Amino acid sequence: MSTPGDEHLRTFDRLWADLDPVGRVGSGGYRRFVWTREDAALREWFAGEAAARRLDLVEDRVGNQWAWWWDGPGSVDDAARAGHRGVVIGSHLDSVPDGGAFDGPLGVVSSFAALDALRAQGVVPAVPVAVVHFVDEEGARFGIACAGSRVLTGALDADRARALTDADGVTYAQALSAAGRDPGRLGRDDEALARVGCFVELHVEQGRALVDLDAPVAVGSDIWPHGRWRFDFPGEADHAGTTRLEDRRDAMLGYAGLVLGAREAAERRGCVATVGKVAVTPGGVNAIPSHVTGWLDARGADETQVEALVADLTRSSAAAGATVTRESWTPTTRLDTDLAARLRGVLGREDELSVPVLGTGAGHDAGILAGAGVPTAMLFVRNPTGVSHSPAEHAEPDDCHAGVDALAACVADLVGEPS
Repeated sequence: MSTPGDEHLRTFDRLWADLDPVGRVGSGGYRRFVWTREDAALREWFAGEAAARRLDLVEDRVGNQWAWWWDGPGSVDDAARAGHRGVVIGSHLDSVPDGGAFDGPLGVVSSFAALDALRAQGVVPAVPVAVVHFVDEEGARFGIACAGSRVLTGALDADRARALTDADGVTYAQALSAAGRDPGRLGRDDEALARVGCFVELHVEQGRALVDLDAPVAVGSDIWPHGRWRFDFPGEADHAGTTRLEDRRDAMLGYAGLVLGAREAAERRGCVATVGKVAVTPGGVNAIPSHVTGWLDARGADETQVEALVADLTRSSAAAGATVTRESWTPTTRLDTDLAARLRGVLGREDELSVPVLGTGAGHDAGILAGAGVPTAMLFVRNPTGVSHSPAEHAEPDDCHAGVDALAACVADLVGEPS
């Protein structure tokens, strides 16, 4: 039974229910892609929750939304100039195709609920606090993961971002215009970054480590190196019924070699590799493909082995005439060890070893900010299925509530004195 002090947990449940129908498809999964109608609904929801709490809503040059809480003297910028940069919490709201409900939104909803908990406790922050909604973390529409944080920090050039195209040939710039935004404004935003003293991202675990450890929450240690590569295989279109096998130039054969080779190379190199997206031209059942494009996602604990895996596949695909383009690459990202230790101390009370520490093979906006020099930490909430990027992705309500309380405790500690 809930107690008066659990009001922020009831708020979490309400916010979660509000988000549940947005972008949900027949499979039970979600299609929440950047600069679409669904994305506009998510942005409106975020703005509404910021307004309900009388937070100062600011958008940076990329379109990331920041909801600031600051009752101190002057503005958030004044505080930053005085050396009191803010504590930022949050995550993203977009999804992969047919994705789960928890990847991203759990962090945003938990952040609003944690902020409510702090206010209910009478916490008066010595530095500003913000809830952030990063756009286009999954890269489902335009192919670049963490595009919102990458452009914000300058890790992704604005001209390159504007030129990205989706499956329908719509450029990122055109999508921005269609959403009523100015593509020319897109770019690195040093003013927004100057407000950030540290960033703590809460995220559902995308594996089963916390199930095995019998713990609801963990602190993150590092993010594996990972990247995406596009393999283009040439061929010649012809009739599927009248063209002899020896006369064919079938682009699909090169692609098939990539798929099988990725699995073999991943096993040999101790990595993971996935070819999860393909585009075939002309795409007819009775037509020999003239061109096939496949996208490789490769990750691993050892950066040199990931690079070697891609080199292996590049060499083996060369025989089929493939051209290979690296679309994104993030090296090993170490999260801030001092900040992680501080959070473990808060959550573990006197015994910080009671709080597990986990590395992750999934990319996050936290990794991009850490790479840009922002002190960054992560909290993971237990996922009983271990499944992610799928409608089966899950977290139990009690674990979600434990995550909110953990996040609130960490922020309360971080805002107790100017950073």
